[in-house]
Amino acid sequence: MTTTNGFNAKAVNDYIVNWLKDYATNAKVNGFVVGISGGIDSAVTSALCAQTGLPTLCVEMPIHQAQSHVQRAQEHIAMLKEKYPNVSGTEANLTPVFEAFREVVPQSDDEHLSNLTLANTRARLRMTTLYYFAGINRALVAGTGNKVEDFGVGFYTKYGDGGVDISPIADLMKSEVRAIGSYIGVPQSILAAKPTDGLFGDDRSDEDQLGASYDELEWAMHEDEKGSTREQFEGRQKEVFNIYKRLNRANQHKMNPIPVCEIPAELK
Repeated sequence: MTTTNGFNAKAVNDYIVNWLKDYATNAKVNGFVVGISGGIDSAVTSALCAQTGLPTLCVEMPIHQAQSHVQRAQEHIAMLKEKYPNVSGTEANLTPVFEAFREVVPQSDDEHLSNLTLANTRARLRMTTLYYFAGINRALVAGTGNKVEDFGVGFYTKYGDGGVDISPIADLMKSEVRAIGSYIGVPQSILAAKPTDGLFGDDRSDEDQLGASYDELEWAMHEDEKGSTREQFEGRQKEVFNIYKRLNRANQHKMNPIPVCEIPAELK
């Protein structure tokens, strides 16, 4: 299957599956653990892991989750289990854990800041949970971030969904993830769903938070890689390019290695 822009979904799918299998074999682990959100990225990542034939554990981790997200996640896991005997699923309901955490920490007077910090806390609780399951199963945590999120606008939580062992789809644009999802038969309910991180307990989409769609951000990322400047654009294109550049600049702390204070040799 080749998309209109020349993207060969089958070839890329097979390449990633082989890469995953080789990496796990060399790391001497049993398989993979993937957090399932009901979105396209986690659906594609889990399906790629499943195709390796290695044990793949799909973990639901609801925290006051919208029922539509839960239903999509369950539909996808059921489809994978039916198709691949190496796939299993489990649920860790983190709502009481999240509420217990919220009870023992102070709340900020800044409601926006408090809500944002608690949203990131949800992602970090899920990361901890995935690593627990990975530990008891001698498995790798497979990340679900795509290229625009991970290296474009930094739309993920540091040490939350950004805390993983391997990133199978991090070199794929969102449109390419969708193409693979269509190729491997991800449920239509997931393919058609608006992308959302599900961290705020409401129906806000990624686009609502970012101010631009993934298609627009892909365009901006391509233009930025070509060396384009904001002066070259006008109207909506200029607005989107500015959004991309602002988020890319603000989130460099996520994309770059942790700064290390290197002590001069004469001081040691």
